[in-house]
Amino acid sequence: MERPTNTILRIGDWRVDPSSGELSRSGETTRLEARTMRLLLCLAERSGEVVSIEELLDKAWSGVTVSSDSVYQAVASLRRLLGDDPKQPTYIATVPRLGYRMLATVGPWTDSIDGQTGSATTVTMSEPAGSASIVHKPSDSRGRSSLIWTIGGTLGVTLILAFLLYRGISLKNHSAQGSPAALPQKSIAVLPFLDLTADMKEEEFADGLTEEIIDKLSKVPGIRVPASTASFYFKNKKIPVAEIARTLGVVYVLDGSTRQSSNSVRIAARLVRAENGYVIWSETYDRPFVDRVALQDEIAGELTKALRASIEGTPNADQPPR
Repeated sequence: MERPTNTILRIGDWRVDPSSGELSRSGETTRLEARTMRLLLCLAERSGEVVSIEELLDKAWSGVTVSSDSVYQAVASLRRLLGDDPKQPTYIATVPRLGYRMLATVGPWTDSIDGQTGSATTVTMSEPAGSASIVHKPSDSRGRSSLIWTIGGTLGVTLILAFLLYRGISLKNHSAQGSPAALPQKSIAVLPFLDLTADMKEEEFADGLTEEIIDKLSKVPGIRVPASTASFYFKNKKIPVAEIARTLGVVYVLDGSTRQSSNSVRIAARLVRAENGYVIWSETYDRPFVDRVALQDEIAGELTKALRASIEGTPNADQPPR
C-alpha cells in the first residue's frame, strides 16, 4: 500500500516533504527534482525490499521512454544529497543485477523533544515533602545580592575580553586563509551544471556530466579539485562565486549549463577567476543526444584538456583577459 504523497516522512535523519519536494536536516534544506522525489518515495514505500530498475522506471518516469541510465544517475544524485556512501551505504544499497534497497528507517515525521516523540515533557521542580522553609535575614540578603553582582560583573568583563581576543584571532586567521596568495594556484571547483531543458527533464544528465568532469580533472597531476559532495552542496543556492571559492579553497570556478533541443544537446561552460570575477575561458559544445554516458565522457574529456591549458597558461591572474 502506497503512502499518501502529502505525508511528511522521516527517512533516516532527513525530513522529506513530498508536496514541496524538499529534504531538510539540521537547518539544511534541499529541493529535489520531481522525478528524483518520486524515485525516493518508491524506495521508501518498499523500505527493506529490493526494488528493480524496471519498477523505478515505471514509478518515476511513467509515460516517458528513457534508459536505465536515468535511474543510475538519479540514485547517484540522491546519494549525494543524502550524504550516503555507495561503498558503505546507510540509505540506499545497490543489489547487483537486481536493483536498489532502502536501508534507512522510514516512517511519518513527528517532532521530538529530548528524544520523546510528540509533545514536550514538562518537569516541575518542587520542594521535598516536609522540608523546612529557610528564611534569610535582610542583612544576609543584601550581602548575598552584593556578592552576586560582584561575581556577575567580573564574569561579564572576562567574557568581553575573551570575545575580543577570540575575534581578533579569528579575523587574523580568516584574512590569512582568504588571501588568494595562500591558495593553490592550480585549484578549481566544478559547480553543478544547470539543466535549462524545459521542465528540467535532464537534470540527471547535467549532474552526471558534472561528476564526470570532476573525476577527470582530479586525475590531472598538479590540479586540485574539491570532491563532488563539496561542490553539490552549493546546488540551487544563490551564493556569490567569490564566497564559494573561499569556502572550497580554490582559485578558479567552472560552471555551465545543458539544454536539449529535439535530438541534440548544447553544453555551455565557462571558467571564472574567483577573486576578480573575470571569465578567462568559455566554450559551447553541440552534440547529438544519443548515448548519454558516452557523451558525458567525451565532453568531460574535451573540457578537461581546455581547462588544463587555460589554468596552466594564465600568465597573471591580476590582469583582465584580452
